[in-house]
Amino acid sequence: MKIAGHTMGTPEYTVTEAIKLFHDIGIDGAEIVVQDGYRSGISTACTKEELDEIKKCAQENNIEICCLTPYNSYFNDLDDAKRNAEIAGIEKVIDACEYVGAHFIRIYGGNLVAGDTYCLPQSRAKLVESMRFLGDKAAAKGVTLVIENHFNTMCVSAKDSYSVIKEINHPNVKILYDQANLSFTENEGYEEAIAIQQEEVAYMHVKDLVFKEGVSFTSDEVSHPEESKRNVYTRIVGEGVIAWPEILKLVKAHGYDGWLSMEYERRWHPDDIPDAAIGMKKGADYIKSIM
Repeated sequence: MKIAGHTMGTPEYTVTEAIKLFHDIGIDGAEIVVQDGYRSGISTACTKEELDEIKKCAQENNIEICCLTPYNSYFNDLDDAKRNAEIAGIEKVIDACEYVGAHFIRIYGGNLVAGDTYCLPQSRAKLVESMRFLGDKAAAKGVTLVIENHFNTMCVSAKDSYSVIKEINHPNVKILYDQANLSFTENEGYEEAIAIQQEEVAYMHVKDLVFKEGVSFTSDEVSHPEESKRNVYTRIVGEGVIAWPEILKLVKAHGYDGWLSMEYERRWHPDDIPDAAIGMKKGADYIKSIM
């Protein structure tokens, strides 16, 4: 297994500065946000100029760009114009992956507010159709789409994710396993999650947390919950409650030998954790000690 840094953890850094930091803290790769207006991200235009700069920096620092992470989510929308715009955005990211040598794109499994049952079968059918189309596009460029276990999508739980992936049934559309997300949304524990979905897992996020007492998770926004609705505090990997030694041992027993991307959530919660030069370095050292 190899360790990557996620630029969600480096909001104070440019992408090239983050890549240099990842080299300095002794990790192998970079997962890079694709979103307009974020200092540590690539613009959605994915211009050749910015990709050239990032690619050159990664090569000079011996960092593999392993994954690009856009925030498109309306792949299940019943409005075809809205859905097609999201699909077009991912097609651009697929091309960017090919250019910089990345083999994965983090994907949201549609957009679904918790508790919403309106047109659910039709919405799921649109998600499946979108992912099959994009899976073909990705396969042609040597890229795999990895759908993250994530709240306010159609893949909140491991059970949901596995069911959706099996229906999509495409070799270039797999699961991104995020146990911290499963834990704070009060879904499966790691033993159950791994038993359910591990055969379809192609990528992993590693992060840590502690729970707030007496607060249950609620959210009405996909990318991150409002501060008042958080039920957890973010922590450096190894300083929270997620059982990473046991999880890594178990996924390895199931044959996983892929990326462990530190999704250090300083972008969303800067008061919880220190600068990436401190926190990601400690997290990386901890992961190395348990691999």
